[in-house]
Amino acid sequence: METVIRIIQFFLSLTLLVTVHEFGHFIMARLFKIRVDKFYIFFDWGFSLFKFKRGDTEYGMGWLPLGGYCQIAGMIDENQGSKDLASEPQPWEFRSKPAWQRFCVLVAGVTMNVILAFFIYCGISYAWGEQYLANEDVTNGYGYSFNADGEALGFRDGDGIITINDEQVVNSAAVLSRVILADGDLNVIVLRNGMPTGVVVPYEKINVLRQKEDFGSFCTIHHPFIIDSLVSQTAIESGLQVGDKVVGVDGIDEVDFAAYAPLLSQRADKSAELTVERGGERLKILVPVNSEGKIGVTVAGLPYTLRTKSYTLWESIPAGARLTGRTIENYWNQLKLIVKPDTGLYKQVGGFIAIGKIFPGTWDWHAFWSMTAFLSIILAIMNIIPIPGLDGGHTLFTLWEMITRRKVSERVLEIAQYIGLFLLLALMLFANGNDIYRLFK
Repeated sequence: METVIRIIQFFLSLTLLVTVHEFGHFIMARLFKIRVDKFYIFFDWGFSLFKFKRGDTEYGMGWLPLGGYCQIAGMIDENQGSKDLASEPQPWEFRSKPAWQRFCVLVAGVTMNVILAFFIYCGISYAWGEQYLANEDVTNGYGYSFNADGEALGFRDGDGIITINDEQVVNSAAVLSRVILADGDLNVIVLRNGMPTGVVVPYEKINVLRQKEDFGSFCTIHHPFIIDSLVSQTAIESGLQVGDKVVGVDGIDEVDFAAYAPLLSQRADKSAELTVERGGERLKILVPVNSEGKIGVTVAGLPYTLRTKSYTLWESIPAGARLTGRTIENYWNQLKLIVKPDTGLYKQVGGFIAIGKIFPGTWDWHAFWSMTAFLSIILAIMNIIPIPGLDGGHTLFTLWEMITRRKVSERVLEIAQYIGLFLLLALMLFANGNDIYRLFK
């Protein structure tokens, strides 16, 4: 059922994003009196589910639910080439309009996606506010020993983050993003054993981390292992008590709760010596471990409370603008790192499966709209990249014409279109191939 809900959310979001994008092209073309031959939700290769014609435009819904398209008369794109435009240009065609008007038509789709993201972020800010875990509230520091990657960067369990490259960290989520998106060495000031300590994180080590599939787990919220209840007779008989703080397993001290499960699973059907703090003392207690790597206790939840910043209707507008700008900046920084081979982040590029997985397995409107706004920004940025076949490629040729006063020939545009389609197909195969590889792996 979770998979079905994810699929529904994915296609609903994709349909909304592409429809809004193509509507931007449509409305701008109509504004300049350019004829739009077809406006479709989904693709109608071979046949359509339904269609009707109003004026010169055929509206309809295709059978392949992968977005949609807007076919503008007189424009070389995936639907028509130079052979289709062999006749004399007509005044209502895209190719007969001034360069500035064609430029406006081309960038309208990307603009609409950014506007959509802005309105969604305004709505999210007004309806739910901004929830975050403040960095100063993480009084137990962060955990770095779950897969040892954080320790390899120079951090130690319990280190609190004060500054990264002399910038104060306010939101705890920024710790992860600032390290993962680093484009050079990082100078980090941490609070270690109550004292500010400098940690230099080399760029080379960050690149090694980024090439691992679980690189996002190098830093976790430090969760102390405090026993909340005893649920097995063996745990009671071993001498454990509610409130005991486990700080070591078989001599491995200061174990964060994130590292507890793998350590105990290695001792399945055996016993483990726990070091616990109780009443200011440290005790060694031998505890049986069952076949599932459990010791029969429950653990107290994180002692942190999320902060919520609420916005009025008017305050949500600048808040939405800030979220939109921040999302554009973060995704652009990610994209720059992906195209740098030494980061290895190109291995993390995903296709439809990866995108679908970012939606939750249960219906959550907050999560749905957050993901839709994020994907809208991605669609805008990816489309404005100057690759032939994308809006950015068409825009580049139009800008060239506006600057040089020389129009690029339709034959060159057609060849560029084929090259762009080949590149896009290769990118889709690579991204979805990564998905399939990860599934089998």
